[in-house]
Amino acid sequence: MSLPEIVSRAQWRAAREELLVKEEAVARAREALNAERRRLPMVEVETEYVFEGGDGKAGLLDLFEGRRQLIVHHFVFAPEWETGCRTCSAFLDQIGHLAHLWARDTSFAAVSRAPYTTILPFKARMGWTVPWLSSYGNDFDRDFEATREHEGELVERSGVSCFLRDRDRVFHTYSAFGPGLDGLGSTASLLDLTALGRQEDRARVRYHDEYED
Repeated sequence: MSLPEIVSRAQWRAAREELLVKEEAVARAREALNAERRRLPMVEVETEYVFEGGDGKAGLLDLFEGRRQLIVHHFVFAPEWETGCRTCSAFLDQIGHLAHLWARDTSFAAVSRAPYTTILPFKARMGWTVPWLSSYGNDFDRDFEATREHEGELVERSGVSCFLRDRDRVFHTYSAFGPGLDGLGSTASLLDLTALGRQEDRARVRYHDEYED
Protein backbone atom coordinates (compact mmCIF):
# COMPACT_ATOMS: atom_id res chain seq x y z
CA MET A 1 0.00 0.00 0.00
CA SER A 2 1.54 3.28 -1.13
CA LEU A 3 1.83 6.16 1.32
CA PRO A 4 0.68 9.77 0.66
CA GLU A 5 3.11 12.19 -0.96
CA ILE A 6 5.30 14.20 1.43
CA VAL A 7 4.82 17.96 0.97
CA SER A 8 5.34 21.23 2.83
CA ARG A 9 2.77 22.55 5.30
CA ALA A 10 1.70 25.23 2.80
CA GLN A 11 1.16 22.65 0.06
CA TRP A 12 -0.83 20.48 2.46
CA ARG A 13 -3.01 23.44 3.45
CA ALA A 14 -3.77 24.28 -0.18
CA ALA A 15 -4.69 20.67 -0.96
CA ARG A 16 -6.79 20.47 2.19
CA GLU A 17 -8.79 23.59 1.30
CA GLU A 18 -9.41 22.24 -2.20
CA LEU A 19 -10.76 19.00 -0.74
CA LEU A 20 -12.86 20.93 1.79
CA VAL A 21 -14.85 22.51 -1.03
CA LYS A 22 -15.79 19.02 -2.25
CA GLU A 23 -16.58 17.81 1.29
CA GLU A 24 -18.95 20.73 1.84
CA ALA A 25 -20.70 19.97 -1.45
CA VAL A 26 -21.19 16.35 -0.37
CA ALA A 27 -22.53 17.52 3.01
CA ARG A 28 -25.08 19.78 1.30
CA ALA A 29 -26.13 16.95 -1.01
CA ARG A 30 -26.50 14.64 2.00
CA GLU A 31 -28.73 17.16 3.76
CA ALA A 32 -30.89 17.47 0.66
CA LEU A 33 -31.15 13.68 0.44
CA ASN A 34 -32.11 13.43 4.11
CA ALA A 35 -34.86 16.01 3.58
CA GLU A 36 -36.16 14.07 0.57
CA ARG A 37 -36.12 10.86 2.62
CA ARG A 38 -38.26 12.53 5.30
CA ARG A 39 -40.81 13.36 2.61
CA LEU A 40 -41.23 9.72 1.57
CA PRO A 41 -44.80 8.42 1.92
CA MET A 42 -45.48 5.75 4.54
CA VAL A 43 -47.42 2.48 4.61
CA GLU A 44 -49.58 1.30 7.50
CA VAL A 45 -48.50 -2.02 9.02
CA GLU A 46 -51.66 -4.04 9.56
CA THR A 47 -50.16 -7.48 10.26
CA GLU A 48 -49.99 -8.37 13.95
CA TYR A 49 -46.50 -9.83 14.29
CA VAL A 50 -45.58 -11.71 17.45
CA PHE A 51 -41.95 -11.58 18.59
CA GLU A 52 -40.20 -13.22 21.53
CA GLY A 53 -37.76 -11.32 23.71
CA GLY A 54 -36.52 -10.93 27.24
CA ASP A 55 -39.98 -9.98 28.49
CA GLY A 56 -41.77 -12.78 26.65
CA LYS A 57 -44.13 -12.24 23.73
CA ALA A 58 -44.34 -8.79 22.13
CA GLY A 59 -46.03 -7.14 19.17
CA LEU A 60 -44.47 -4.58 16.86
CA LEU A 61 -46.18 -1.80 18.79
CA ASP A 62 -44.49 -3.01 21.98
CA LEU A 63 -41.06 -2.53 20.41
CA PHE A 64 -41.66 1.24 20.39
CA GLU A 65 -41.67 1.18 24.21
CA GLY A 66 -44.07 4.12 24.15
CA ARG A 67 -41.91 6.27 21.86
CA ARG A 68 -42.93 7.80 18.54
CA GLN A 69 -40.38 6.09 16.29
CA LEU A 70 -38.70 2.70 16.02
CA ILE A 71 -35.54 1.64 14.19
CA VAL A 72 -35.20 -2.10 13.62
CA HIS A 73 -31.91 -3.74 12.68
CA HIS A 74 -32.55 -6.86 10.62
CA PHE A 75 -29.79 -8.99 12.14
CA VAL A 76 -28.98 -12.01 9.96
CA PHE A 77 -29.24 -15.06 12.20
CA ALA A 78 -30.86 -18.10 10.57
CA PRO A 79 -32.82 -20.50 12.79
CA GLU A 80 -30.29 -23.32 12.25
CA TRP A 81 -27.23 -21.20 13.14
CA GLU A 82 -25.54 -21.14 16.55
CA THR A 83 -23.97 -17.68 16.13
CA GLY A 84 -25.05 -14.55 14.29
CA CYS A 85 -23.68 -12.93 11.16
CA ARG A 86 -20.22 -11.38 11.59
CA THR A 87 -21.06 -8.30 9.52
CA CYS A 88 -24.26 -7.71 11.50
CA SER A 89 -22.29 -8.16 14.70
CA ALA A 90 -19.78 -5.51 13.63
CA PHE A 91 -22.70 -3.19 12.84
CA LEU A 92 -24.29 -3.74 16.25
CA ASP A 93 -20.93 -3.12 17.92
CA GLN A 94 -21.09 0.43 16.51
CA ILE A 95 -24.42 1.33 18.07
CA GLY A 96 -23.87 3.87 20.83
CA HIS A 97 -25.80 4.45 24.04
CA LEU A 98 -29.51 4.31 23.26
CA ALA A 99 -30.31 7.18 25.63
CA HIS A 100 -29.45 9.62 22.83
CA LEU A 101 -32.08 8.01 20.58
CA TRP A 102 -34.61 7.72 23.39
CA ALA A 103 -34.29 11.45 24.09
CA ARG A 104 -35.46 12.00 20.52
CA ASP A 105 -38.51 9.78 21.00
CA THR A 106 -36.92 6.91 19.04
CA SER A 107 -36.43 3.28 20.07
CA PHE A 108 -33.99 0.76 18.63
CA ALA A 109 -34.20 -3.04 18.47
CA ALA A 110 -32.54 -5.91 16.64
CA VAL A 111 -34.73 -8.64 15.14
CA SER A 112 -33.59 -12.07 13.89
CA ARG A 113 -35.26 -15.24 12.61
CA ALA A 114 -33.35 -17.44 15.06
CA PRO A 115 -35.28 -18.63 18.14
CA TYR A 116 -34.77 -16.45 21.19
CA THR A 117 -33.18 -19.35 23.07
CA THR A 118 -30.42 -19.29 20.42
CA ILE A 119 -30.11 -15.50 20.36
CA LEU A 120 -29.75 -15.17 24.13
CA PRO A 121 -26.39 -16.94 24.66
CA PHE A 122 -24.83 -15.22 21.66
CA LYS A 123 -26.07 -11.83 22.88
CA ALA A 124 -24.52 -12.56 26.28
CA ARG A 125 -21.24 -13.58 24.65
CA MET A 126 -21.11 -10.29 22.70
CA GLY A 127 -22.04 -8.23 25.75
CA TRP A 128 -24.85 -6.35 24.02
CA THR A 129 -27.66 -4.75 25.99
CA VAL A 130 -29.81 -3.48 23.10
CA PRO A 131 -33.28 -5.06 22.81
CA TRP A 132 -33.05 -8.12 20.55
CA LEU A 133 -36.10 -10.13 19.61
CA SER A 134 -36.86 -13.27 17.65
CA SER A 135 -39.21 -13.24 14.67
CA TYR A 136 -39.12 -17.04 14.51
CA GLY A 137 -42.41 -18.30 13.14
CA ASN A 138 -43.68 -15.03 11.65
CA ASP A 139 -43.23 -13.27 8.29
CA PHE A 140 -41.76 -10.00 9.56
CA ASP A 141 -38.37 -10.39 7.84
CA ARG A 142 -39.95 -11.60 4.62
CA ASP A 143 -42.55 -8.82 4.56
CA PHE A 144 -39.88 -6.15 5.00
CA GLU A 145 -37.56 -7.79 2.45
CA ALA A 146 -34.81 -8.80 4.85
CA THR A 147 -35.51 -12.42 3.89
CA ARG A 148 -36.11 -13.36 0.27
CA GLU A 149 -36.44 -16.58 -1.66
CA HIS A 150 -33.73 -17.30 -4.22
CA GLU A 151 -33.64 -20.53 -6.23
CA GLY A 152 -35.85 -22.26 -3.70
CA GLU A 153 -33.85 -21.18 -0.66
CA LEU A 154 -34.34 -18.38 1.84
CA VAL A 155 -31.63 -15.73 1.65
CA GLU A 156 -31.21 -13.19 4.44
CA ARG A 157 -29.62 -9.77 4.25
CA SER A 158 -28.70 -7.24 6.87
CA GLY A 159 -30.81 -4.11 6.90
CA VAL A 160 -32.54 -1.36 8.81
CA SER A 161 -36.24 -0.53 8.78
CA CYS A 162 -37.85 2.56 10.31
CA PHE A 163 -41.35 2.85 11.71
CA LEU A 164 -43.53 5.70 12.95
CA ARG A 165 -46.32 5.37 15.51
CA ASP A 166 -49.53 7.38 15.59
CA ARG A 167 -51.28 6.24 18.77
CA ASP A 168 -51.91 2.52 18.13
CA ARG A 169 -51.29 2.69 14.39
CA VAL A 170 -47.83 1.74 13.07
CA PHE A 171 -46.41 2.92 9.75
CA HIS A 172 -43.38 1.75 7.78
CA THR A 173 -41.41 4.78 6.57
CA TYR A 174 -38.03 3.53 5.27
CA SER A 175 -35.71 0.54 4.78
CA ALA A 176 -32.08 0.18 3.67
CA PHE A 177 -29.97 -2.91 2.99
CA GLY A 178 -26.40 -3.86 2.10
CA PRO A 179 -24.37 -0.83 0.95
CA GLY A 180 -27.13 1.39 2.37
CA LEU A 181 -25.79 0.58 5.84
CA ASP A 182 -22.31 1.94 5.17
CA GLY A 183 -21.55 4.80 7.51
CA LEU A 184 -24.44 4.02 9.88
CA GLY A 185 -24.07 3.49 13.61
CA SER A 186 -24.00 6.93 15.20
CA THR A 187 -27.16 8.43 16.69
CA ALA A 188 -27.26 11.16 14.03
CA SER A 189 -26.83 8.74 11.12
CA LEU A 190 -29.66 6.53 12.39
CA LEU A 191 -31.99 9.48 12.99
CA ASP A 192 -31.30 10.67 9.44
CA LEU A 193 -33.14 7.55 8.22
CA THR A 194 -36.30 8.34 10.14
CA ALA A 195 -39.36 10.35 9.18
CA LEU A 196 -38.79 12.89 11.99
CA GLY A 197 -35.05 13.28 11.41
CA ARG A 198 -32.61 14.48 14.07
CA GLN A 199 -35.15 16.60 15.97
CA GLU A 200 -32.40 18.93 17.11
CA ASP A 201 -34.96 21.24 18.68
CA ARG A 202 -36.29 18.43 20.89
CA ALA A 203 -33.33 17.67 23.13
CA ARG A 204 -29.84 19.11 23.28
CA VAL A 205 -27.01 16.62 23.51
CA ARG A 206 -26.26 15.65 27.11
CA TYR A 207 -24.32 13.02 28.99
CA HIS A 208 -26.32 9.84 28.53
CA ASP A 209 -27.14 9.66 32.26
CA GLU A 210 -28.53 13.20 32.32
CA TYR A 211 -31.52 12.77 30.01
CA GLU A 212 -34.93 12.74 31.61
CA ASP A 213 -36.75 9.47 30.83
